[in-house]
Amino acid sequence: MGTGTATRGGRGASSGGGRAPGAPPAVGGAAGRGSAPRWGLASFPAIGTTARVLVTAAQRLGDAVEVVRSQLEQLDDVASRFRADSEVAGLASARPTAVSPLLLDLVQAALRAARVTGGAVDPTVGGALAGLGYDRDFPAVPAESAGPLVIRRVPGWRAVEVDPDAGTVRVPPGLVLDLGATAKAYAADRAARDAAAAAGCGVLVSVGGDIAVAGSGPPGGWTVRLADDAAAADPDLPAVRIRTGGLATSSTSVRRWRRGGVGLHHIVDPVTGLPADTPWSTVSVAAASCLDAQIAATATMVRGLDWLRSTPLPARLVGTDGTVHAVGGWPR
Repeated sequence: MGTGTATRGGRGASSGGGRAPGAPPAVGGAAGRGSAPRWGLASFPAIGTTARVLVTAAQRLGDAVEVVRSQLEQLDDVASRFRADSEVAGLASARPTAVSPLLLDLVQAALRAARVTGGAVDPTVGGALAGLGYDRDFPAVPAESAGPLVIRRVPGWRAVEVDPDAGTVRVPPGLVLDLGATAKAYAADRAARDAAAAAGCGVLVSVGGDIAVAGSGPPGGWTVRLADDAAAADPDLPAVRIRTGGLATSSTSVRRWRRGGVGLHHIVDPVTGLPADTPWSTVSVAAASCLDAQIAATATMVRGLDWLRSTPLPARLVGTDGTVHAVGGWPR
């Protein structure tokens, strides 16, 4: 899923969806000499990563953070495959199961991602990831494990049955849904929209580097610095500006571990059940929504540059050899 971006609003404020923020120097905003604070910035741990909220009016930061924090807590309750008490874990009954509107939306978003990418972004890779050792929140995954590497077949997204009218979802026995490739981006879009409505100002939300903006942003747009890692703080990182929609980065440089002597990463190719064999270290995509950006970034890791070029989306790709490619009108 998306990795890091460091963001800055206009000339005065910064938030990280990647590493540490630049300005403002503290939560509550950056102030000019003798002026009142303008920007508001907060960050907090959520769903196994870091969430950051940046607003154009510091006095409304609390309203925005309350919305974002609440929605990410709901997401964890509903969609975490690492919690036995999550709603998605309850689908293991193999019967049509009535689900909350949020989980229904998340499953439908994941199935849409699979459909538009020809199955490259598939929510049924959860069992494969667990077999590779990614069976808990990533900070708790051992960097090196002597445990056996288990390769599991990916059932395929068509095995998931959704009845939108009845509000039910059915998965085959033993199928583990992993909504990670889309749920974070969906949450960023939803949280930014609702936080902007609650705060009445421009809002940028970064959930582990999946970025969405809403409301009236800074003049010229939000400046976003790109990084592989959600903890990068280099002011010389490449940057772009976004005014609407979202931006997502998928990377094989982070969320890496070793199991049974084999180096692994978290982006699974549904065809093999193994980490995608990709020439790309990082793929960053901008789109009308963070969700669409993340779908495209993940699919490119699995299906390659030709697939990405079949879309109109601007993107920046960094090869494992360090070469940089810009497509779709991405600024050079």
